[in-house]
Amino acid sequence: MTLFQLSMSGLMFILSISLGVTTWRLLRGPSIPDRAVAFDMIMIHLVGLIAMYVVIVSQEVLIDAVLVVAVLGFLGTVALARFIEEGRS
Repeated sequence: MTLFQLSMSGLMFILSISLGVTTWRLLRGPSIPDRAVAFDMIMIHLVGLIAMYVVIVSQEVLIDAVLVVAVLGFLGTVALARFIEEGRS
């Protein structure tokens, strides 16, 4: 295993730990805006993890997955922001 692959694996591990903490924030709350920010951060983490995996395995086909996750994350964040803006009614 090269130094590059080892360092990418370490970075993926650190990003995975950060993803777990952010997921805890999404589940724990305390308010809806906190959960919206946590959801957006989770999507950013997922894009980063998939992108790092694409670099490690050299599969350019998976770049489409990165784009799909990024777009879905953006749309989800917009939907949550609209929900917060309009209220629960």
